[in-house]
Amino acid sequence: MPARSTDLGGHRYVFPDLRTLLACASPRRSGDELAGIAAATDAQRVAARLVLADLPLSAFLSEAVVPYETDEVTRLILDDHDATAFAPVSSLTVGGFRDWLLSYEADEAALGALAPGLTPEMAAAVSKIMRNQDLITVAAKCRTVSRFRTTIGLAGRLGSRLQPNHPTDDATGIAGSILDGLLCGVGDAVIGINPATDNLSTYITLVELVDELRRKLDIPTQSCVLAHVTTALLAMARSAPVDLVFQSVAGTEAANAAFGISLSLLDEAHRAALALRRGTAGDNVMYFETGQGSALSADAHHGVDQQTLEARAYAVARRFRPLLVNSVVGFIGPEYLYDSKQIIRAGLEDHCCAKLLGLPMGVDVCYTNHAEADQDDMDSLMTLLTAAGVNFIMGVPGGDDVMLNYQSTSFHDVLGLRHLFNRQPAPEFEGWLRRMDMLDFHGRLPPQSAHGAVGRRLLSRGEAS
Repeated sequence: MPARSTDLGGHRYVFPDLRTLLACASPRRSGDELAGIAAATDAQRVAARLVLADLPLSAFLSEAVVPYETDEVTRLILDDHDATAFAPVSSLTVGGFRDWLLSYEADEAALGALAPGLTPEMAAAVSKIMRNQDLITVAAKCRTVSRFRTTIGLAGRLGSRLQPNHPTDDATGIAGSILDGLLCGVGDAVIGINPATDNLSTYITLVELVDELRRKLDIPTQSCVLAHVTTALLAMARSAPVDLVFQSVAGTEAANAAFGISLSLLDEAHRAALALRRGTAGDNVMYFETGQGSALSADAHHGVDQQTLEARAYAVARRFRPLLVNSVVGFIGPEYLYDSKQIIRAGLEDHCCAKLLGLPMGVDVCYTNHAEADQDDMDSLMTLLTAAGVNFIMGVPGGDDVMLNYQSTSFHDVLGLRHLFNRQPAPEFEGWLRRMDMLDFHGRLPPQSAHGAVGRRLLSRGEAS
C-alpha cells in the first residue's frame, strides 16, 4: 500500500496507508481522538484533505481499510461492487467526485443509478472534503423509496417513527403514548418499541399489542419491536405477527460479532420475514440502526475512523433492501461525539453517505444528557436534515425517552417540521388521517385543544371494530 504525502506550510505530511489518510482527513471527532487515530493538528487535517481530494476513486477498489481475508463486510463491499454503475465516475478523483455531485448533471436519476457502484469508503471520503451545505445539497438530490404497508421516501413527504417506549413495558403506558403520537400524525414509518427487556414473551406481547391496535383502527403502518434478531426469529417461528425485523449493525465483522450477528444470520431473518408476506405495498421487511462509534466501543475498529466505519455499516444494511435505516447519531455519548458541533456534523454526514449508497435513511436526532448539547442544537439538526430530504425522524413523547434515558425529537417536532417545509406523511397514512377526519381541507391536523375530542373518536372507532 503506497504512502501518500504533501507539503504544507513548510512541513511534509506523510500518510502511510489509506485508513490513516481517511482518519486524518475527518473533521475533529472525540471518538477518533480516543482511538489515537485523529489528526494531531488542524494543519495535518488540511494536508490530509488535500491528499484525499487528489486520490482516484478507483483506489478504493484496490486498497481495503479492513483486510478482505479476515472481514466479511469488506468481502461484501468488494464482491458486490457494480462496476457498470461505477463507470460514469470511475475516472474521477475524490475532489472531482465532489464537484460532480454538486453539479446539475448529478440529478436524482443519475445518483440513483450510481449508488450500486459506490463503496462506503468512497462515500465517506468525499463527505470528508464537503461542507455542511454540500452534505445537505447532495443528500437532497438523492431519493430512495421503500414500501411495506406505507411508502416511505417520496418527494414532499416526511416520515416518522412513533417510539412509545416504557420503562417497564407496561401495555397501558405504551398504548397511551401510541394514541398521543397518532393524534399528531406520527407513526407512518413505523410504530417501533424498544423493549425494556429482550425476552421472547415480552416481544410477542408487544407485537401482538401493536398489531391489535393497528387492525382495530385500520392504520396503514407497520410495527417493530427492537429486540435482537434472534428473538424475532423465535417469535416468527411461533407465528407472532412480526412486520419488520430489527437489528443494530456495524461496519466490521468483529463489531457485528459483538452485536451477536453475522451476515448469514441476517440472511436467515430476512428470508423468514419475507415468507410471512405481511406487507401490502411492498416487501421491504428489515429495519436497521447504526451509529458512529459502535465499532470503537467494541474494540473492533481496526484503526479505521468512526465515520468511515459508519458508512461501511450501510453496506450491511443495503444488502437486505430495508424499509428503514437510521443513525442514532448522538446516542452513544460524548466519548464518540463530544458536543453539538460534532453531533450535527455527524448527522449530516451519516444521512448524506447513506443516501449516496441508496439507503432509505432516517436519523434519530438525539443526544445523551452528559453531552455538550441541548434541545436547541437538536432543533438545528432536525431542520437541516428535513431540508436535506431525510426519510424519517423519531417521535418520542415530549422528546424525552423515559426508558432509554436520552433526548430525541417529539411528536410536535414532526408536526412543526411538516408545517414548516410543507411535507405530508406517507400517502397511505395521510389517507387514513383523512378518513378519520383528522386533517382539514388544507391537510392540517387539528389544534391541540381538539385532541381530546379526536382521541375519543379514535377510541370509539377502535371499540366499534
